[in-house]
Amino acid sequence: MKKRLRKIIVAAIIFLMAVLIENINFVNINENTISIIQVVLYVLSYLIVGFEVVKKAVMNIFHGEFFDENFLMSIATIGAFAIKEFPEAVAVMLFYQVGEYFQSYAVKKSRKSIASLMDIRPDYANLKVNGNIEKKSPEEVKIDDVIVVKPGEKVPLDGIVIEGTSMLDTSALTGESVPREVNVNDHILSGCINLNGVLEIKVEKEFGESTVSKILDLVENATNKKAKTENFITKFSKYYTPIVVFLALIIAFIPPLITKTDMLEWIYRALTFLVVSCPCALVISVPLSFFSGIGAASKKGILVKGSNYLELLSKTEIAVFDKTGTLTEGVFDVQKVMNEKEIDSNELLELAAYCESYSNHPISISIQKAYGKEIDKNRIMNSEEVAGKGIISVIDQKEVACGNIKLMEQLNLENINQVDEIGTVIYVAINKQYVGYILISDKIKEDSKKAIQDLKKAGVRKTVMLTGDNKDVAEKVNQELKLDMVYSELLPVDKVNKVEELLKNKNEESKLAFIGDGINDAPVLARADIGIAMGGLGSDAAIEAADIVIMTDEPSKIATAMKISRKTLKIVYQNISFALIVKIGVLILSAFGLASMWAAVFADVGVTVLAVLNSFRALKLK
Repeated sequence: MKKRLRKIIVAAIIFLMAVLIENINFVNINENTISIIQVVLYVLSYLIVGFEVVKKAVMNIFHGEFFDENFLMSIATIGAFAIKEFPEAVAVMLFYQVGEYFQSYAVKKSRKSIASLMDIRPDYANLKVNGNIEKKSPEEVKIDDVIVVKPGEKVPLDGIVIEGTSMLDTSALTGESVPREVNVNDHILSGCINLNGVLEIKVEKEFGESTVSKILDLVENATNKKAKTENFITKFSKYYTPIVVFLALIIAFIPPLITKTDMLEWIYRALTFLVVSCPCALVISVPLSFFSGIGAASKKGILVKGSNYLELLSKTEIAVFDKTGTLTEGVFDVQKVMNEKEIDSNELLELAAYCESYSNHPISISIQKAYGKEIDKNRIMNSEEVAGKGIISVIDQKEVACGNIKLMEQLNLENINQVDEIGTVIYVAINKQYVGYILISDKIKEDSKKAIQDLKKAGVRKTVMLTGDNKDVAEKVNQELKLDMVYSELLPVDKVNKVEELLKNKNEESKLAFIGDGINDAPVLARADIGIAMGGLGSDAAIEAADIVIMTDEPSKIATAMKISRKTLKIVYQNISFALIVKIGVLILSAFGLASMWAAVFADVGVTVLAVLNSFRALKLK
């Protein structure tokens, strides 16, 4: 970028010197010498900005690629030199490079906005060699090597924990803010951040095959899958360019033979025609608009795998949601504490938290989280886990039992009415006396209701929820979210069948998006017109199956993605319309000798620059 800018500035200064030199009165220098100096300056300026373009044109000809923008620019400018239109020749190439610079700048800015989302690339790996730690590049570490990850460091490679326990921040991969605990024999993914303990990890995948590498590769190649509009422009340019070259040859040689007029004038018109005809504005601005749209989405925590998916998103009319982990948190929270007369609810929750304090089960963690105070381990005399039933602990000389109804039955407790509420019920007994229960259930995400409302405002006419949960739980969620259709108690294959049914009954133009949370939903993500994964980037299945990934785990971002998609498409159509109208107008004028090379420069480079600047708008979303 800096090198190109320096070339443009130097060439522009030399060009201005060449233009102004004829207006300066030099002592003892005749006009012929000044003219020679002027031509030398023009040639020098042209070589600085145009040599690479001409070189590319020649190389492409040897590879059988005759009709591209490099060829058009080279023929037009060399032809202008041949008929002694030096200022026009240099100006065309100079402004063409200005347009290319703007394009490069726009792409760089879009890449930065994507890269800022993916700040997960590890800088180094602590390789353990003969008991010593050596800092190595992640690319140098091999399978079965042992690496050490200290607190605060990024996990550089996928592997299995062979020593240590710790909590991991997986938010960069999954969007999930709750840290995840890992112990010996747990598998661990690169891109996570180690929060507290020191971990020794046996490497299972080389860096090129690791999760973090796949994600980064996915980001870098996000525009490889082209939208229909992009494909159309590519095909259009392929046929359009040879046609205009053929027309330019006709303009240059046929009219002067028929009318017996000055051939140089018609060659000038033909060269002007060639400059105008360069499809740069379309070839550059259309993919750039999509790239900017993908960049804008990434700023909002939305990873789009290709411009074709961004285009499809604008046509989405049916949104199908998984429940757990998508519309709900996918984590347990205490919803209710019901106590008997012998004990108050605060004491019941306290004893349950102490009883569960040695367990890492999500239910135990949710009870401790609801208690919210530090656990004094000295109060706990004994703790025993009863597999599949619960925990029995001795706290302050009291025997406290926390678990399901089976644990209560094992203790031969009587007069316990089984609770019929939606969620997981933890019964609590003290000294073999039943004292109450704690209700734990999954919680609806804060922005799920807003997500459904925003989608309906954005033009989604049908919202559907598919879940494997029971009917009562599904209906409770629907009462709050107000979806159009709900299907419960479904197996993964049933979800695929329901999506097939919805696809069959929709009209051809509208698109169906399925929103799920990863591995279990991979078949449906793959089958839908657009698969959107919620925080599922930790799994290969989610990466492969989803077309769009909501990195922040917020379903309301789907409506944001739709807004970005529609704005991007609007900018694309604006650029196409503007470029074609201006170019066709100036092409006609140049054919009749009513447009100069300077008008051609505007019709080519000017339109390109304006289209590129318009494409920048896709990066911004109010």
